[in-house]
Amino acid sequence: MDSSSTRRRATRAKLYESAVTLIAEQGFSATTVDEIAERAGVAKGTVYYNFKSKTELFEELLRHGVGLLTASLREAAEETAERGGSRVDALDAMIRAGLVFIDRYPAFTQLYVAELWRTNRAWNETLLVVRQQAVAVVEGVLREGVEAGELSEEIDIPLTAAALVGMVLVAALDWQAFQRERSIDDVHSALSRLLHGRVGGR
Repeated sequence: MDSSSTRRRATRAKLYESAVTLIAEQGFSATTVDEIAERAGVAKGTVYYNFKSKTELFEELLRHGVGLLTASLREAAEETAERGGSRVDALDAMIRAGLVFIDRYPAFTQLYVAELWRTNRAWNETLLVVRQQAVAVVEGVLREGVEAGELSEEIDIPLTAAALVGMVLVAALDWQAFQRERSIDDVHSALSRLLHGRVGGR
């Protein structure tokens, strides 16, 4: 990768970070391009050089953030498979990966969950696409588990996958907001017991 591409990636990363923090703090409508540029330490023109509008910046922010989450979930599942773990072990590792992601990017997670509940946004279609990317990784592991006989054939795969992702998101946000005295190991342990009791059947 040449130096100009590297610089552009770094600039876009700064803009993502600035935008997500500001929008999480004060909302999309109240956040201006000037504020995003100032927080990122770049000129206003730099924002428009990288993104046509604030809406496009936000859509790309959603793709970027959920892309990172999806990659984390996939990596956790693949590493578990390489170690010879079961699909339930993979799901457990994905729960932890999700918690680590949320702990690292709490502002993005808060924003993402809030936007999932809105229905009048210009980026709703983008949001549905990126949401499905993350859920599809979990669906894949569940489907493999059913096919291998590790999980019950009665499992509703799409709904169970969405429920697992939702459980991690909501529980982690509650942890971040109201139970910061808990460690990530403590939160993971609680969610792991739910997983093993309901999906794993143990």
